[in-house]
Amino acid sequence: MLNLKDLNIYFGNEHVIKNISFDLLPNQILGIVGESGSGKSVSTLSILGLLDRKAKVTGSIQFQDRELIKLTEDQFQNIRGNLISMIFQEPMSSLNPSMRCGKQVEEVLIQHKNLSRKEVKQEVLSLFKKVKLPRPEAIFKSYPHQISGGQKQRVMIAMAIACKPKILIADEPTTALDVTVQKEILKLLKSLQQETEMSIIFISHDLALVSEVADRVAVMYQGEIVEQNDVASIFKNAKHPYTKALLASKPSTNHRLKTLPTVNDYMEDISNSRLETSEERQNRHKLIYSKPPLLEVKNIKKTFISNAGWFQKAEKVNAVDDVSFKIFEGETLGLVGESGCGKSTLGNAILRLDDLTEGDILYQGKSIIGLQGEALRLLRKDIQLIFQDPFSSLNPRLSVGNAIMEPMKVHSLYGNVGSRREKAIQLLQRVGLSEAHFNRYPHQFSGGQRQRIGIARTIAVEPKLIICDESVSALDISVQAQVLNLLNELKADFGFTYIFISHDLAVVKYMADQLLVMHQGKIVEHGDADVVYAQPQKEYTRQLIEAIPKGI
Repeated sequence: MLNLKDLNIYFGNEHVIKNISFDLLPNQILGIVGESGSGKSVSTLSILGLLDRKAKVTGSIQFQDRELIKLTEDQFQNIRGNLISMIFQEPMSSLNPSMRCGKQVEEVLIQHKNLSRKEVKQEVLSLFKKVKLPRPEAIFKSYPHQISGGQKQRVMIAMAIACKPKILIADEPTTALDVTVQKEILKLLKSLQQETEMSIIFISHDLALVSEVADRVAVMYQGEIVEQNDVASIFKNAKHPYTKALLASKPSTNHRLKTLPTVNDYMEDISNSRLETSEERQNRHKLIYSKPPLLEVKNIKKTFISNAGWFQKAEKVNAVDDVSFKIFEGETLGLVGESGCGKSTLGNAILRLDDLTEGDILYQGKSIIGLQGEALRLLRKDIQLIFQDPFSSLNPRLSVGNAIMEPMKVHSLYGNVGSRREKAIQLLQRVGLSEAHFNRYPHQFSGGQRQRIGIARTIAVEPKLIICDESVSALDISVQAQVLNLLNELKADFGFTYIFISHDLAVVKYMADQLLVMHQGKIVEHGDADVVYAQPQKEYTRQLIEAIPKGI
């Protein structure tokens, strides 16, 4: 179907894609795997002629006996969305927020097919049924912000397959989706491919995820394909150190490592990872659970009232419903569940960002529900938050040094500007950055570096309890391993206590001592993380575990 031979791409003097070659066969799914910046998306964008005009492309891209590199923009118009289609990584930014979902899919059919208005609408509704969207008529009339992330991705898939393309390029189509939704999307793509016999290029940073759908895998590193083989061979007999690193960096569901191996460990042929013994774990737990709880949540409830419309009554939604638990100093409490289960609402309640409807929260034995003014400010020094998206949580106009110094100033720490600057530099170094980064701005850093900056800012006020809200969900597997290791190192060095919130049970199991499973506002399972994973009592927990991509 497609043949790339000796493809090179240059942006000015920068050589970003270096002599890559691969074939895509009819009715085949090819996985392309690598970290952000490895060249996965750039190389596939070149197939559709979507690169910046300043990009220089050499080599060959053959599709149906046509050389795509030589096509004009007008010639590409008949190919894009029609013969070769693409699902982009972030459906919210790919869909037009001012247009109803149905109209956006109609546009593709109007562009490429000679159908009447009535036929176009019927085809869109048929596509919505094919991608298993509930209530196709309602979603046809809905705007993107009115549907869930998984539903938005299904709308994007419907748009991509509308013209029955020969090739579908899926660029990170499940990133940041819940594991159960991710599994549904993978199953959907596989079934659509089998039904239509189209070929798919599936791009991801997660080798285990790719193994769920792909026939062959090409591994990219720094603009080159370093390894290419069928899925079974890659998993059972990986040759290149980078491929081995991608396989090893994901937290194992079978055993608990003290430190996750990183890409650098494998590229430099070193590894300091080792298993945590049951004796070490027991001794650590004796120390943690012999003290009184640091925080106690008692029968809390948070109710929201939905907006009433002309023909709709206001409804009560119990986002957090009669939740109780204790967290002890030095512990990492894992909180896992799908989007909308109430995890973040619970975190906001502990931070006193939302007032409770019922219940009480005790910190160091005292209720924090009625705190105001100075007392509340002091509490927020002790209880801090690491956000999911570090870029949107950092002020783009502040240098990272000033961003780290800002909370010190708010809480009157370290006396003067000179001392704060010195402390900020120490923190940058502690999270793996350097003094040279002090005067740079957030946009000048990678996603993993920005998360390190966010962590440095969080620990600048010397908190006792840190809530990590999906703090690694959008990171590459290898970068995720580095950040998880960093969080554990900081915990050991500074005695932090964590509430670690995630939809990824494998990551939570690696980090957590105790595990809470949350579903529809309630805690449905609670216990030792290893025990809950090995012997889940509830069907919902079993579903979360089964949805984790495990590789071959």
